[in-house]
Amino acid sequence: MYWRKAMFKIVQSLDELIKAFTVRAVVFIGEQHCPYDLEIDEFEHSCIHILGEMGNEPFAAARLRFPGPYAKLERIAVRKEWRGMGYGHQLVDYLVELAKSRGYSLLKMHAQAYLVDFYAKHGFVRHGEMFEEAGIEHFLMVMEVGKSEGLKV
Repeated sequence: MYWRKAMFKIVQSLDELIKAFTVRAVVFIGEQHCPYDLEIDEFEHSCIHILGEMGNEPFAAARLRFPGPYAKLERIAVRKEWRGMGYGHQLVDYLVELAKSRGYSLLKMHAQAYLVDFYAKHGFVRHGEMFEEAGIEHFLMVMEVGKSEGLKV
C-alpha cells in the first residue's frame, strides 16, 4: 500500500537535473560512499533522467539508458527519510512503463544484492553470478515485458 501517489517526471530543465543529481549524491555518495567519478559518469548526457518530487521537495531520482536493443534502469535512488512508503516501487513502475512506451520490451539493471527481492516483485529475474560495482555487491537482473519464461540474455 502506497502512502501517497508520488510525482515522477522526466527531467526537462537544468534545475530539475541538479535536483536529481543531488538526490543521487545524497544516496550513493553520502550514504553508500560511492566515488563521485563512478556516480556521475560519461553516460549522463545520453540518458533520460527522472525526478521524484513531493511539492517542491526532491526525494527520488533515476535514469534510463538505451545502450542496445534493451533499456537499462540505473541510479535508482530514494532518500532515506522517504523509504518504506512505497515510493521506490512507484519509481520502478514508472521506469518500466517509460521504457515500454519507448518501444523496449527487454529491460536490464545492475541491482544491489540486498535489493534483488525488491526488483523481483516487479518481474525482474536475477541472472549470473554476483559482481562488484563501486565496491558494492550487485546482480544482473532482466525483465522481458510480457514474458515470464524462456528469457534470453
